[in-house]
Amino acid sequence: MPATGADSGCRVDHTVNKWTGGYTAQIKVTNLGPALSGWRLTWTYTGDQQVTSAWNATVTQTGDSVTAADAGFNRTLATGAAAEFGLQGTWRSADPAPVGFALNGTPCGGGGTVPPTTPPPTTPPPTTPPPTTPPNGADCGSAVICSDFEDQTGPAPSGAWQFTAPDCQGTGTASVDTAVAHSGSRSLRIDGEAGYCNHAFVASTADLSSAGPVVYVRMWVRHTTALPSAHVTFVSLPDTSQGGRSLRVGGQNGALQWNRESDDATLPAQSPVGVALSRPLPTDSWQCLRFAIDTTAPALDTWLGDELVPGLHADGVPTQDIDQQWLARTTPPRPTALRLGWESYGTGDDTLWFDDVTVDSAPVGC
Repeated sequence: MPATGADSGCRVDHTVNKWTGGYTAQIKVTNLGPALSGWRLTWTYTGDQQVTSAWNATVTQTGDSVTAADAGFNRTLATGAAAEFGLQGTWRSADPAPVGFALNGTPCGGGGTVPPTTPPPTTPPPTTPPPTTPPNGADCGSAVICSDFEDQTGPAPSGAWQFTAPDCQGTGTASVDTAVAHSGSRSLRIDGEAGYCNHAFVASTADLSSAGPVVYVRMWVRHTTALPSAHVTFVSLPDTSQGGRSLRVGGQNGALQWNRESDDATLPAQSPVGVALSRPLPTDSWQCLRFAIDTTAPALDTWLGDELVPGLHADGVPTQDIDQQWLARTTPPRPTALRLGWESYGTGDDTLWFDDVTVDSAPVGC
């Protein structure tokens, strides 16, 4: 059915998280007119922003004009109802607020309302302190894993890092890269390929069983392709509480997520609200990804840089659209190994680099 009109306008709430050369935007459009069956929100950029990916809407850009169309499941908007979606993009010289928001051709509040940038949604503070210990290059202390890959001497991973394809192997590859690194002169490179059961990982030979009771993991990761709508994994931790099946960190619907292999539970729940409370993994730049896994309770925290990601937080108390599915399993996790790589479940190629990887029993900082 074609999109119908919004005779009495709309309201737009636009929240930006910006860094040098890139940004994410969370957009909420509220229908103030008659009920809609299908919607299209348009706006104009006044800087040199370029949209690279989106979730919960189909977003296209021509020049400085952008159109976001409903994703099907959210096509119906009753009077007073709202739809939320997000996008990721790049900019070079300027990233001012967009103008001229219109819903199905009708201006939103005379051109759209764009509030000042506000902090992302928050959840109760984690039970563990924010990571504060030094990054690699300093004393690694008693860390179970503390690797900057500078000990790798050949083009293929060796020694403390070994190639593996846990379930089945496809065309994905792993190598030691001497051209791209977060620090030093080497990093771990994964050329991940699409296709069901196309696994390519490099596993640390270290046993994580001695880490804890909270296992703190920190890594720097860089990748080239925005997380797809389909499910992918780039960190896998075999877990004795799942009989050796894995805790997995990856993405779905364009945003970061946790996945539990034994029952396919996700954190956050893959609802529009849940996905919006996660974050994309920005492309073409090094990102500090950290997480804390409690081995005494089904709880964990995840940071992207210095931000505690609200949709990737489980504290033992079920929260709608976030961790109610994750907490269906009450046995605490016990990760025993760390694997870095790429696992596609249908679609999605990506090239990834990992560097400055640490696993410890104490908080680890960027």
